[in-house]
Amino acid sequence: MSKADCHAGGGVLHRAFSLFIFNGRDELLLQQRSAHKRLWPNYWSNSCCSHPRSGESMTTAIHRRLMEELGLRCSLEFLFKFKYQAQYDAQGAEHELCSVFFGRTATPVHANREEIADWQWIALPDLQRQLNDEADCFTPWFKLEWGQIRRDHLEDILSPGGMRAWVYR
Repeated sequence: MSKADCHAGGGVLHRAFSLFIFNGRDELLLQQRSAHKRLWPNYWSNSCCSHPRSGESMTTAIHRRLMEELGLRCSLEFLFKFKYQAQYDAQGAEHELCSVFFGRTATPVHANREEIADWQWIALPDLQRQLNDEADCFTPWFKLEWGQIRRDHLEDILSPGGMRAWVYR
């Protein structure tokens, strides 16, 4: 099915992915979705998210889209997979089986302005304050994913002996 058909009405379950990119200061790269997006325009979200194309492997898709949206190349590590549905309006919804990955980069961001209205590196305490005070500014999948990352993976991602030691590749 086309992306438009998958997101029509209540949505049709389909594969998707979300990427969380950190820098050397343990800041997370957030993007503000373009005003032209059909679902959740101008909302803040994770570093990059999209869908694999028909016949495309997840590995190929995540690296392709990271370059298309942010002009970045980096190694990406799988964290978890989850299913969710979120209704935007009567016209569309997300209904996705989403694979979540993280990576680290020291490369400058070159955002695709057709896809991204704005972007920022954010310190994790500042992100948590914004999520507590302005949760309606963030996409529903980001809030779900970030909650699970904080609960189950963040300590490993940031610890010197864990994923934090992961070399920039």
